[in-house]
Amino acid sequence: MSDILAFSVRELAHRISSRALRAQDVAQAYIECIQAKEPAIHAWQFFDPELVLKQARASDRQTARGPLHGVPIGVKDLMDTSDMPSTYGSPIYKDHRPINDAACVAASRSAGAIIMGKTVTTEFAAFQPGPTRNPRSLGGAPRTPGGSSSGSAAAVAAGMVPLAFGTQTAGSIVRPAAYCGIVGYKPSYGTLSAVGIKPLSVGLDTAGVLARCVDDAAFFVGALARLQLDPKVEGRLRVGVCHTPYWSRASADSRQALMDAVRHLERSGAIISDLDLPPACIGLNEAQIDIMGYEAAAAFEPEARRCAEGFSRAFAALIATGRTISGERYVAALDAAAAARLAFDSVFETIDIVLAPSTEGEAPLGLENTGDPVFNRMWSLLGNPCVHVPTGYGAADMPIGVTLIGPMRGDARTLSAAYTLERSLKD
Repeated sequence: MSDILAFSVRELAHRISSRALRAQDVAQAYIECIQAKEPAIHAWQFFDPELVLKQARASDRQTARGPLHGVPIGVKDLMDTSDMPSTYGSPIYKDHRPINDAACVAASRSAGAIIMGKTVTTEFAAFQPGPTRNPRSLGGAPRTPGGSSSGSAAAVAAGMVPLAFGTQTAGSIVRPAAYCGIVGYKPSYGTLSAVGIKPLSVGLDTAGVLARCVDDAAFFVGALARLQLDPKVEGRLRVGVCHTPYWSRASADSRQALMDAVRHLERSGAIISDLDLPPACIGLNEAQIDIMGYEAAAAFEPEARRCAEGFSRAFAALIATGRTISGERYVAALDAAAAARLAFDSVFETIDIVLAPSTEGEAPLGLENTGDPVFNRMWSLLGNPCVHVPTGYGAADMPIGVTLIGPMRGDARTLSAAYTLERSLKD
């Protein structure tokens, strides 16, 4: 069983499709891993072993249905599932049973994936944390796994699933990936459909994946989006190192991670240069905050009218703040984002990839908050593809890493650069 847990996603899918492995045996191995580790981590909002095995038996009775045939995945509890509850991290929806799957979940099933269950999300993918603990700190004081894709990141980091869906509006894929020491891939905005995902900010919400390695992430999203995302393409990279306007917030650990990434990329043959962002990109974090707040207030108007008492204090404050943002201020933020996208596109005329910090530092102590997305907001607003790659450990022996950002729709290039860094770190 331990060998099964070590297989890459490509290898798993190949072995199951060729009948060298049964989907039932793969599912059983991951079920046993979840049962052993979940009591200490609390990564799952919903997990039913019998429902998992029912799916696996059906897979074994069929010929290979798609590129993910028999591969177990976790689904963030922000996404609708027709056969499992979808609570969106809120008591308001504790008994909610959607009729249909979210589009990306349906695509996963069509590709042959086995849905292991629903992973914990923060309340409506905002800031109120759930009970999930970072699996890298189980031997000491608890640390946050990050948010909002907290359960997905913890489940992958603990080996409970090889892949899990995440979503990012500010930093909800990259930050938990960084804190838990795994790969986080936020595709270009709109690559995966957001239909059936509870919206927080329709102009920012982006579905992506938490994975053990870059190739697993590329294979998964490529299968769902029908894209050729082979990260093993060779080529000499031109890398622009971007400290961002928030460099003063970076800890010594985060700064060291950036330097380590530069050193390894140089060793792989990359050409490194410093990157100063175009003036239009200054102030993007503030624009992201305005857009997210304004759109969240609009999206949750039905709940605010019907059951606002079910909001946490933190979420109620987010909605209240969003209501204070005028339409003019919202439009100004949209205009600023549009101008920044045009300016940022020009950066890629002279470089292939941007390298930047992922977080301020290691995962904070405690479970009361999920960390600050200060190094993620601007990239989420721009919509460009981002891949977090873990580079090592900080002073508290917790994971640390960097983000690689590519041109809009340049997901293949971004994943290739991330794979190059990941491979160099292992050499």
